[in-house]
Amino acid sequence: MADSWNQSSEDIYFLFEEEDPKASENILFVVRLFIGVTLVCVILICGGGNLFFILNLVMYKNMQNVTNILIANLAVSDLLVAVICCPFEIDYYVVREQSWAFGHIICSSVIYLRMLSLYVSTNALLAIAIDRYFVIVHPLKPRMKLQTAWGVLLLIWSSATVIAAPTAYFATETVFDMPRESGGKVFCGQIWPADRALYYKSYSLFLLVVEFVFPVLIMSMCYIRICHELWFKSLPGEQTLQLQNHLQARRKSVLVLIAVLSAYVLCWSPFYSYAIVRDFFPGLLLRQRYAIALYYIVECIAISNSIINTLCFVTGKNQAKCCFKILVNPWEKITLSTERNTMYPDCKSTVQPCAS
Repeated sequence: MADSWNQSSEDIYFLFEEEDPKASENILFVVRLFIGVTLVCVILICGGGNLFFILNLVMYKNMQNVTNILIANLAVSDLLVAVICCPFEIDYYVVREQSWAFGHIICSSVIYLRMLSLYVSTNALLAIAIDRYFVIVHPLKPRMKLQTAWGVLLLIWSSATVIAAPTAYFATETVFDMPRESGGKVFCGQIWPADRALYYKSYSLFLLVVEFVFPVLIMSMCYIRICHELWFKSLPGEQTLQLQNHLQARRKSVLVLIAVLSAYVLCWSPFYSYAIVRDFFPGLLLRQRYAIALYYIVECIAISNSIINTLCFVTGKNQAKCCFKILVNPWEKITLSTERNTMYPDCKSTVQPCAS
């Protein structure tokens, strides 16, 4: 380990395994079960829910608005992780008990795709918050056009592709000898050379600021301003029932978005905090017997954020019912809005939590 800077935190497992192997095995078994259940939920909920939403967005043009396109960005990134990354991670964490069996290329690809998805999701949530801010706080200004939304998506994916590139470059397989009859295990993770420790620390701080602190601050300011506009500002003119219903719908939408932001902060704060401690204060983790168990728990909490996003954005109260009805009756192609409203009165052209 002397020739590398940041070995995978899973290496700590070997530091304590001999002290109390039975206790370590029990703890790790529970943690593996926990992460296995989490990954299965990601596959089922995120895989099925996001595919469900994307199919409807592709099939029906009346759903193709700015809000849904931004949400589809989240859906695509989470779907890729659910379909591609999670099966390999279940085999790695649960089946083979932290041993990689698929080669260097797939190891690097899985790590890269997971980090790419994280940065795409973060930037997409930021774009949604900014879009909501201009729609609600500055309603007289022109709203983002579909062409602009596609340009924003291109910017989100291109920037995330570049930012996540070092994780793919330094991801590799590492074989460690274990004091067991089974021999060594192959670990899949990032390993930076010791002579690039300064670059690694700088990159770690860059990710913390650019992909967590900065977006969270911007989103928080947007929603604080939106809440002031919707709850504490008096509307001019007569308050008709239609205006009141519209205001209530917007308030519900904003509450859902605030819940999504809160879940993002709660799920990813432990991940980034653990990364900072691991990279800048590794001695603190070396003193902990079950640091590897803590790492897996932090991973599970972070992964669960994609499940929350799917439940909040994709399964809107009436939208999910509408999409399901249309999907199971694809031969009943509905072209006119009046006919559509008659046959499917619950259907709306925008996912309910983000309706403008």
